[in-house]
Amino acid sequence: MFFYTYVLKSLADGRRYVGYTTDLNKRLEEHRKGLSFSTKFRLPIILIYYEACLNEKDAKRREHYLKSTQGRKFLGLRLQEYKRVKTAFGAGS
Repeated sequence: MFFYTYVLKSLADGRRYVGYTTDLNKRLEEHRKGLSFSTKFRLPIILIYYEACLNEKDAKRREHYLKSTQGRKFLGLRLQEYKRVKTAFGAGS
C-alpha cells in the first residue's frame, strides 16, 4: 500500500494546497467535487505534484515539510519547468 503526498494548485487564486492520502484518485475527485472544506472555495484545482511513500509516517512528515518555508522553496525549485510551460502558454504561474 502506498501513501501519497500531493500538491494541488487552485486555478481561481493560484494558491497551492498540500495533503496526503492512501487513495490519490479518490481524494482528487473529492477535491474537484468541492467535498474538501480546504479547497472547495478555490475551485477549480489541478494536481501539480505528488510523491508515493511506503510508510504513513513518512508521507505525513513529507506533507509537513512541504507546508514549511523550506518545503515551499523546494517546490518552487522542483516545479520550475512546470512554471515555464504554464507561462509559455499564457496560463500564468
